[in-house]
Amino acid sequence: MEQFKYSPLKQSDTVRRSPRLSSPRPSILSKSKNASASPSPRKRSRVRQDDENEEDNGSIVKQEENDPGFKSSTGDVIPTTPRSRKRRTTTKERSLKDPYNPVNNLVDSLRPGLTLVCIGLNPGLMTAATGHAYAHPSNRFWHLLHTSGITPKKHLPSETRDLMDLYQIGNTNICARPTRSGDGLSKQEMEEGAAILDKKIAIYRPEAVVIVGKGIWEAIWMAKKGQKKFNDPSFHWGWQDEEMQLGRIWEDGKLLWSGAKTFVATSTSGLAATLTPAEKLAIWKPLGDWMTARREDPRQLGES
Repeated sequence: MEQFKYSPLKQSDTVRRSPRLSSPRPSILSKSKNASASPSPRKRSRVRQDDENEEDNGSIVKQEENDPGFKSSTGDVIPTTPRSRKRRTTTKERSLKDPYNPVNNLVDSLRPGLTLVCIGLNPGLMTAATGHAYAHPSNRFWHLLHTSGITPKKHLPSETRDLMDLYQIGNTNICARPTRSGDGLSKQEMEEGAAILDKKIAIYRPEAVVIVGKGIWEAIWMAKKGQKKFNDPSFHWGWQDEEMQLGRIWEDGKLLWSGAKTFVATSTSGLAATLTPAEKLAIWKPLGDWMTARREDPRQLGES
């Protein structure tokens, strides 16, 4: 009977635990990596196909076009259709699909006695359609014209021709053919446009011109220097040397007109993102200061 007599439990160094609890438990991280929901039949089939198509070097071979597909849970063969992502076309590619010579409603704002003439690259499609210079909403021309001080208020593209009466400011382009972007113009067009532009300035004789973009100035520089490639180590923004001024008139070896004061500024196109807005404004500001001084002295506005 002693063996059935109650006796208290003796404490031992080891604590008895359930076999389930005493076995090592995987961490949450390893569980999340290894454990996953059972894939659907379609996913399971894709996994098998990927395993079969995997090469020794670890790369995945695309399925053949005549791949019959995969079997569903009912045994039916369901064809697979490869998904194709549409690549976004560039502005240059879209420009190549445009008409070569779309309708252009923009006309030059030129007449004798102007203080400043703005020279752009060529009309964009929106400018050509509306007849208003720098008409695209992303173009910063009208904003820079005001913030630099060239105009005392911000004007709209529809007021292009009004600038001649308000501030004696005109507008023209080196090329007249409209394109979606400047990439649509050929080197020959730029070369011919530089010669035509120089003649325009010689005819109307504005006091100053502003080149709206370095690419325009490169074409003018090459035409004046007779070179096929722009290579000017001394290039600088702002006012250029007198010998490089547009519209210079020579006759029998004698200089009749020294040309319009020439200022090279940045492009205002929304596609030109090399410089920050603050850097562009800093380049335009000296021209704005010059125009502000001209407005504040009415006697100077009548000089040419």
